[in-house]
Amino acid sequence: MDMGLRGQTVVIPGGSKGIGLACAEAFAAEGCDVVLAARDPAVLDAAAESLRARFQVGVRTLAADLSADADRIALHAMAADADILVNNAGAIPSGGIADITIERWKQAWDLKVFGYIHLCQLFLPAMLARKSGVIVNIIGMAGRAGKAGYLAGAAGNAALISFTHALGGATQADGVRVFGINPAVTATGRMETQARFNATQKLGDAERWRETLTGLPLGRAIEPREIAELAVFGASPRGASINGTVLDVDGGGMHR
Repeated sequence: MDMGLRGQTVVIPGGSKGIGLACAEAFAAEGCDVVLAARDPAVLDAAAESLRARFQVGVRTLAADLSADADRIALHAMAADADILVNNAGAIPSGGIADITIERWKQAWDLKVFGYIHLCQLFLPAMLARKSGVIVNIIGMAGRAGKAGYLAGAAGNAALISFTHALGGATQADGVRVFGINPAVTATGRMETQARFNATQKLGDAERWRETLTGLPLGRAIEPREIAELAVFGASPRGASINGTVLDVDGGGMHR
């Protein structure tokens, strides 16, 4: 199915691995040029080479710390007229109120919460001026059903859900759409990191992390490509009515 995106430019913070890389692959498969940003230049370069070889699209990269204002500004400067922004960079740690120092809490929110907000501030003006563009915020199911063991993430995600609702409601008058996706447990390296923390807390052994991944809806973790393909559909003309909402992707787990 042709999504009508060929030739568009897509900016993907956190695009070198996990859901971000899956998004880059899915948009590139539709003929989009992509701009990827992440901290590790070697991982970024490998991702870019793979995308160019497989999809014959333009790929630009920026090795950056997206928790820093200056690096977000540098990313915007690379592709100020981007058609689509996929906010994805974020790594809020697991832990309860006593487990995360306020300094670490601020660092995590600087990347994901304030990072998403700032990038929207940077990329929106050009979209609004030309009356076209889409912003996709990859958020997370913890924002729907907060748990004390993932307190910073639950609170940050809840803030981004509300932000996405409000921003999409405002921008639609100027032809710009903003929507979000809430993945539940997804098969990425971050899933293992969080599972190791949980295994240490509950079982006293990080190596038993697989034992914490029980009771998942459909009996498995979500595949990153499932989130990526939804992002592509939502950002495409075929998803033209998807705006101001956040789509929950959890296999129905919230309702069990």
